[in-house]
Amino acid sequence: MSSPDVPPLRLGGRDIGPHAIMAVVNRTPDSFFDRGATYGFDAALDAVGRAVAAGADIVDIGGVKAGPGEDVGVGEELRRVVDLVAAVRDRHPGVVISVDTWRAEVGEAVARAGAGLLNDTWGGPDPRLAEVAAAHGIGLVCSHAGAQAPRTRPHRIGYDDVVADVVGHVTAEAERAAALGVRREAILIDPAHDFGKNTRHSLEITRRLGELTATGWPVLVAVSNKDFIGETLGLPVSGRGVGTMAVLGVSALLGARVFRVHDVASTRKALDAVSAVVPRPA
Repeated sequence: MSSPDVPPLRLGGRDIGPHAIMAVVNRTPDSFFDRGATYGFDAALDAVGRAVAAGADIVDIGGVKAGPGEDVGVGEELRRVVDLVAAVRDRHPGVVISVDTWRAEVGEAVARAGAGLLNDTWGGPDPRLAEVAAAHGIGLVCSHAGAQAPRTRPHRIGYDDVVADVVGHVTAEAERAAALGVRREAILIDPAHDFGKNTRHSLEITRRLGELTATGWPVLVAVSNKDFIGETLGLPVSGRGVGTMAVLGVSALLGARVFRVHDVASTRKALDAVSAVVPRPA
């Protein structure tokens, strides 16, 4: 049973603990991190196996690169993710399968294939996605992207108060999802670092993450190797691991529940260290 200060979170028929790891597996040829290393079906399935063995609670499968690039239509996204979801469900029945998509058509197909969570990183551009999650009894991630269209990077964007904007948007999306029938214990909120935000915004969100956890909704953070870490430290993607672990540790101390990462093993050790320093109530 969850302690009073830890909101209940239940995905894929299982209770999710206070520190859950979501492993990134991208079936894209142009991922900013792995440059297509897991684009092939077998490579992606093997990557899932390694992530599960390393301690991942959730595997997040994506078929479209987050940033600008070659257009990926609905049919191609379906080709990349649906069969993989089905194969993971068959091979790893205990893992929660998440799919990173903003499209309701994709959400419907992957829900039927065995996904337990829809990770909408673009802040709800397709309002039907929440309806899909409700219809299939699966979870939903409600994110904030500053009302930017999917796969865009604004040249300049400003907020009177970026954290207030994030809190207002994600809580409204979460309440809307719940009103549509998505189980409250299957809804997460994500500030979506770097999505519709510059480095200053992403650092401010991290600094004030406690304002998101105070809403009572479980918070997901997806900061792994992101640009705001690279710009802060002056490091390329390949050198951002240490910065990632530092930000994850701060996020855990401020109450984040789910951590979307590329390096599962290191993240598990970092979160275990945080738990040892500041143990959660039983």
